[in-house]
Amino acid sequence: MAAVTRSFVTASLLTGGLLLLGLLLAVVRLVLRQDELLYFPTREISATPDSFGLEAEELARRTEDGVTLRGWRIGRSGRLALLFFHGNAGNAGDRLERARILRRRLDLDVFLLDYRGYGRSEGAPSEEGLYRDARAAYRTAVDAGIPANRIILFGESLGCAVAIQLALERPCAALILETPFLSLPAMARHHYPLVPRFLIRSRFDNGEKIGRVSPPKLFLLAERDEIVPPAQSRRLFELAREPKRLYVIPGAGHNDTYATGGEAYWNEWEEFLENL
Repeated sequence: MAAVTRSFVTASLLTGGLLLLGLLLAVVRLVLRQDELLYFPTREISATPDSFGLEAEELARRTEDGVTLRGWRIGRSGRLALLFFHGNAGNAGDRLERARILRRRLDLDVFLLDYRGYGRSEGAPSEEGLYRDARAAYRTAVDAGIPANRIILFGESLGCAVAIQLALERPCAALILETPFLSLPAMARHHYPLVPRFLIRSRFDNGEKIGRVSPPKLFLLAERDEIVPPAQSRRLFELAREPKRLYVIPGAGHNDTYATGGEAYWNEWEEFLENL
């Protein structure tokens, strides 16, 4: 009987040890390959402005660290220029349907460049790299003769962090944030609660920064967001200083905001821009 008990204990310890080893290996993989696991770029361009009947200028811009970014300027006669910082997955080509609406309904000139490692842009993404890309996009608009008081910064999801950082560094007319999150550690705690926060190198700490952003802000939240907890987006809004505006898109998930939001969604854009 004693021998059976010892065998059972030994097997249990071995199983527990293997599980712990597996967990440790998973954590090590997360630490060493964070950037690969964090970003989901697509290289192949699924569409171009021509696909949507848009007149556009091809853009190629070198960042301060020598990376060439590529994208488009859509329109040249809008009353305002919008720098579009897209979300994590895909590339700029996947945002052209929305760019078409922004151009034709709201009369915006849209600057849509891919981050490094996305689409036709060189390099590989990283937090500081994306901030450099945002500064390059801003210089592209300024070099085109657009004054700061006509530049709107728009971020969706991951792009919110990029837009917030740029709003701290450069003057702009307004900041529009769609499905924003508090920080990367906060997101990791929600989706991967067993991973220690101190192991997350990238921060994208929007919660720490948003209170220092002074231009008018529009927050667009998805009611049924399955990626970013709506509570995080609401908390970010609470931390922001005035002037600010909040709109919760009824029934929308993380990736179907304007499609589900419909006319009411675009009315929010129109009212916000008219009040600038």
